[in-house]
Amino acid sequence: MELSKEEADEIIQPIKKTDLIYQIEDKPPFKESVFAALQHLLAIFVAIITPPLIISKALNIDAETTSYLVSMALLASGISTFIQCKRIGIVGCGLLCIQGTSFSFIGALTASFVGRQDMTSTAILAAIFGVCIAAAPVEMIVSRLLKYTKKIITPLVSGIVVTMIGLSLIKVAIISCGGGYTSMQLPMEDAHSFGSPQNIGLAALVLVSILILNSIKNKYIRMSSIIIGLIIGYIVAYFMEWIDFTNIQNTGTITIPQPFKYGLGFDLSAFVAVALIYFITSIEAYGDITANSMIGGEPIKGRKFMKRVQGGILADGINSVVAGVFNSFPNSIFAQNNGLIQLTGVASRYIGYYIAAFLVILSAFPFIGGIFSIMPEPVLGGATLLMFGTVAASGIRIIASQNINRKATFVLAVSFACGLGVELVPDILTQAPPVIKNIFSSGIATGGVVAIITNLVIRIKE
Repeated sequence: MELSKEEADEIIQPIKKTDLIYQIEDKPPFKESVFAALQHLLAIFVAIITPPLIISKALNIDAETTSYLVSMALLASGISTFIQCKRIGIVGCGLLCIQGTSFSFIGALTASFVGRQDMTSTAILAAIFGVCIAAAPVEMIVSRLLKYTKKIITPLVSGIVVTMIGLSLIKVAIISCGGGYTSMQLPMEDAHSFGSPQNIGLAALVLVSILILNSIKNKYIRMSSIIIGLIIGYIVAYFMEWIDFTNIQNTGTITIPQPFKYGLGFDLSAFVAVALIYFITSIEAYGDITANSMIGGEPIKGRKFMKRVQGGILADGINSVVAGVFNSFPNSIFAQNNGLIQLTGVASRYIGYYIAAFLVILSAFPFIGGIFSIMPEPVLGGATLLMFGTVAASGIRIIASQNINRKATFVLAVSFACGLGVELVPDILTQAPPVIKNIFSSGIATGGVVAIITNLVIRIKE
């Protein structure tokens, strides 16, 4: 019987020669598995805990609650990574795809809830987790309708939204570099006041340290450059007497997960922004799974590949629901681990089980979250400024890879003008009807919605 082209591709591609030491279905020895898992853990640890730290500091949440949120982020990432690597039924891609707390949602969540005097911190957390759970089905639906949504979310639209996410996050990082929102209330002569030389200097020290460490050829130093930079800033802040360890004495010895600890709430403006980001995240997951499959010598087209992609994106959505249940923020596949697979030559999905176990074990010790929860904002800001600039740069790279004709130029112009306009001057919506104000209060949502509409509506014949 003659095979179709797609079926032939599926047979040929998996047996292509690769430089991998261990293929996707191989089971490395215990010692090698642990070593490979620790390298992945080193690369993702800071990225997992940074979103809860940023959101907590922006919302002025106390150290004890922040420590708990960090622990839950590690737990949710561990559970999500296991589901993604294991592939339970149709859920999961069955590759060494590591999941962690997504940076993409920070801007929308902080923009929606910072300065809300009408809500307590508990009510805000309840609303955030409620919105994240309510919007997660968007990604599940996309996984089932993948071939149709790709016609709406083109690479140009995706690039615009990713760039807007990065630019919005840069604002968050700069505020951290200056000392955070609470420092804005302090008198200028105070060393902790917003924009003080001490704050800026500490942030600059961390940023420069990471850049120097990243330029070193040793791959282990490069992989751990962010965490080393944070440690340097932490030590300097300690000698400046900016760290008070008494704030973490009440964190306890073991963290016990409590589903829906803060309850569930809802907020329409946050829901619209978060739903749009889930939509874009599914497209990003498609790209990450494609890259992972390619590195692992697996097919990147055909039925087998499509099942992997659909399962991976479906898992992204389900894992974000799991994260919300356990009081954590949305999860997504981490792209940086694809580079580690190339470096180590280990693509075995069984390594993901070890990584998941490490994350769950770390989540049980609140002291870990406590140490990071009392970190001065400028230390975190120095690291995140570089991270978020990288997010914006990746969005620009996606845009640059497209043919920027007259139509694309108009789409870019209108999308960035509206998105950045709302981000820079949020008061423009002061007199707008509540429904409009709720939908377009986030620059990410505004830029994304405008990009989708203009890309569909504008018709220019070159």
